Amino acid sequence: MKQETIERIRRFTADRDWQQFHTPGNLAKSISIEAGELLECFQWSETEYDVEHVKEELADVMVYCRNLLDELGLDEDEIINAKMDKNEAKYPVEKAKGKNTKYDQL
Repeated sequence: MKQETIERIRRFTADRDWQQFHTPGNLAKSISIEAGELLECFQWSETEYDVEHVKEELADVMVYCRNLLDELGLDEDEIINAKMDKNEAKYPVEKAKGKNTKYDQL
């Protein structure tokens, strides 16, 4: 995420004095709620959906994720790369390519 976008999210929160509500638990709940709203976009069709609505719900998820990163003092690149290291070890290309099998079943 661009630094200017991160700062805009932080400013939005600070201007409204909402950080007081941004406990890790509240933010995790909000991520889950917004992810449910994103999923609702595809509830009845995998091919017929409103892209604008999808973008709005996805943005809500991402904003809450950014807020949780800030609240916990985490770096998104660091945690994503650490998880990718684990995923690459669990799902080696030679075993997982073209398969949707869980890692312990490969």
